[in-house]
Amino acid sequence: MVETRKFTQSEWERFPDTWRGSLTGARMGTEITLAFYETDEIGIGPVLHTHPYAETFIVLDGNGRYQVGDQVIDATAGDVLIGPPDVPHKFWNLGPGRLRTVDVHHSPEWIQQDLETRD
Repeated sequence: MVETRKFTQSEWERFPDTWRGSLTGARMGTEITLAFYETDEIGIGPVLHTHPYAETFIVLDGNGRYQVGDQVIDATAGDVLIGPPDVPHKFWNLGPGRLRTVDVHHSPEWIQQDLETRD
């Protein structure tokens, strides 16, 4: 039988980087890594990059524009997108207001190759 695991905030807070960005599966004994992202700045988001595994994007609040390979997809709160492995992608806040996401990396470790730099 597969055991369901629950992690309370007090458990997560033991890891100092968690609330600033990510929780790696290896630290918690899981097969996924979670990335927490939010910004109030319009046009701001991660630079173009790739991962050697799939990534699921969950939009919690706001409106974002996702570039995944040649596709450009607008997403709003409640939308879920799944990006394939090794495909360049990035996203940014369309506004108005805050963009807040949880990004599920299908790997116990965060592996990322940046393809551009921030200006």
